[in-house]
Amino acid sequence: MKDKILPNEYSSYSLQELKDEANKIVDFLEKEKNLESSIDSYQKLLQLNNLIEKKFKEDTRQISVNSKEKIQKLTSKLNAKRTN
Repeated sequence: MKDKILPNEYSSYSLQELKDEANKIVDFLEKEKNLESSIDSYQKLLQLNNLIEKKFKEDTRQISVNSKEKIQKLTSKLNAKRTN
């Protein structure tokens, strides 16, 4: 069975929006009695999970970069004050 590609709209979603969407699918799957009819939902949930992981990694990387930049600015200001 081929994986279906998630709509492009999901790429613009925030982590919280993706999480909410995944929770909706989980709620649906928990209520579903016929597992055969829910295969597409499982696949969509797996793809959403992968997208959430990627976005989380991107956000974490960006936070790390921003933190390093702020530390460098503060360190350079501190060093400038010490030399004066």
